[in-house]
Amino acid sequence: MHIEFFYNQFSFIVLVCFAIALLIQLAYHWGVFSKVAFHKKKPWHKEDAALEPVSVVLCARDAYEYLTELVPALLYQDYPDFEIVIVNDCSDDETEEYLKDLERKEPRIKPVQLKQHLNFFNGKKFPLSMGIKSAKNDLILLTECNCMPSNDLWLRSVVECYGKHTEMVIGYSPIMQRKNSFNRLMRFDNLQQGLLYLSAALKGHPYMGIGKNLSYRKELFYRNKGFISHYTTSVGDDDLFVSQVATKRNTQALIDADNAILTTPAQSFKLWMRQKSSRYSTIPKYSARARFSLGLFYLSQFVFYASFIALLCLKPAFALSFGAVFYIPILVFFFLLRYGTQLIIYHKASKRLGEKGLLPGLLIYDLLFTLLTPLLRLMGRMNVGVE
Repeated sequence: MHIEFFYNQFSFIVLVCFAIALLIQLAYHWGVFSKVAFHKKKPWHKEDAALEPVSVVLCARDAYEYLTELVPALLYQDYPDFEIVIVNDCSDDETEEYLKDLERKEPRIKPVQLKQHLNFFNGKKFPLSMGIKSAKNDLILLTECNCMPSNDLWLRSVVECYGKHTEMVIGYSPIMQRKNSFNRLMRFDNLQQGLLYLSAALKGHPYMGIGKNLSYRKELFYRNKGFISHYTTSVGDDDLFVSQVATKRNTQALIDADNAILTTPAQSFKLWMRQKSSRYSTIPKYSARARFSLGLFYLSQFVFYASFIALLCLKPAFALSFGAVFYIPILVFFFLLRYGTQLIIYHKASKRLGEKGLLPGLLIYDLLFTLLTPLLRLMGRMNVGVE
């Protein structure tokens, strides 16, 4: 039998890129994201007497409508000793009157009224610093006005993560589910981001958290001089502070879909893009390890799709003359290997984190973010959407 080989140098280089990107993606899914996907929730063991007092701190600017729903849910929390510190950041709506009325009726409410902005602090950093300063307890739990506890055990679930050496707990906040494609797109992004930063924390390399569900000790905040190291940046009151102070020894990750705090979804695609670009603007200030890890994931994701599409269009890199028809099926097999891996990991992770209904459109969302991420990172570097 006569055997003849075909060889195309350019296609071979693209094939090598595809193979490397595939291996990197599989390594991330099985070696990193699996930490969240197969995480087992530890049983609670603290009695009420062992639960230390907590100060819940949040900032409000023109958030009256959100506060009227959130505050009653927070007051309903099944926790023996806590206060709610609400910083009114120069609101023009009914927030100030609402908080004054609450203070008269409910001793656990502590309003902090700010009447003017300070030029040397941007974003939430000054209001949040004032809220932390006003808190009477060492244990601080942060959230935001557009959030809502799923039940009355959220506070308890956070505090249960604190151990002898724990000074910080990094949590997750699922986005409230709506029946539209935009909502599923946001929730897929939220899930993927959660896999990245929670897996890193579980592996002992925490680099970010989210202000919707973040807790740390007041003493840790003051010991590291608060937000001083990045006060000129309008965002980063959560992720940059975590990147600055979190270590393997002092940080725990909270993964609990049953007792979560939910986030209200962005009302428009434009607003969501602004929020995303603001988040990406802080990445250059992360540690070198975190920047490398994130960059490698996003780059390998892009190269995987780009090289796969290119290989379908190019001549085979090499093949037997009578077997060239098997080239494309083999490529498709490896593409499906990565997709099947992603299905397994994301299915398990979505159950752990409370993001449901995303698997049917997983491939489409993943491809969209492969294209969106370079744009968002560019917008972040240009400070587009950063306030």
